[in-house]
Amino acid sequence: MVQSSQRDEGRSIDIGRVAREMYVGGSFFSRFVQHNRHRIAPVATLVDVVPYGSDVLDIGCGGGLLLICLAAAGRIQSAHGIDSSFGAIESARKAALRSKNLMNETQLIFECRSVEQGLPEGKFSVVCLIDVLDHVTAIAQEKAFRDAAAKVRSGGILLYKDKCDQPLWRAGLNRLHDLVIAKQWIHYVPIEDVDRWALDCGLQIERAQEISMLWYGHELRVFRKSGADS
Repeated sequence: MVQSSQRDEGRSIDIGRVAREMYVGGSFFSRFVQHNRHRIAPVATLVDVVPYGSDVLDIGCGGGLLLICLAAAGRIQSAHGIDSSFGAIESARKAALRSKNLMNETQLIFECRSVEQGLPEGKFSVVCLIDVLDHVTAIAQEKAFRDAAAKVRSGGILLYKDKCDQPLWRAGLNRLHDLVIAKQWIHYVPIEDVDRWALDCGLQIERAQEISMLWYGHELRVFRKSGADS
């Protein structure tokens, strides 16, 4: 179920080049992960579905690559990224400083904050929940999703992506990736549950897509909150 929409105006960017130029500090391993994330995750697709002029909340932003790319592409006016990892937030802040010449007037805030501390004040035209729920305990996943949905302004979108739990061989390799990179045992969320939670929160499915990149599998959803355009 994919609905096409007109591509918003913005700048075309080379995500790999942006990553290589903005993430130059830290360990070789951390640089390698950022420089090559676009090869295993649909970063370009995520950038393309964010409407031009958005204000964005990115929950679990990691090192900030998505927000840096959105700013470099001229798609957003402002963004607030949160993550519980102090190291990831420091990496994001340094990348944001290096990318100032790409961002024009874009305002980026990166904050070290766990979801247990609550989400930032206000509502946003775009809320991103990218590869987050599988790192949340199963009992807390629905609340985490609903909390994110509550931050979407009427007419705005919740941009959701997580790893697929089918087929089993892809799910197993996804799990191995997180054991090596994040040292965590992930908890898959059936996409049918995510769709049901979204409907309960007043969100409609605008785009649904399965994406395979190398041996990695991804479930993408663009949910639209009913109401006037943001």
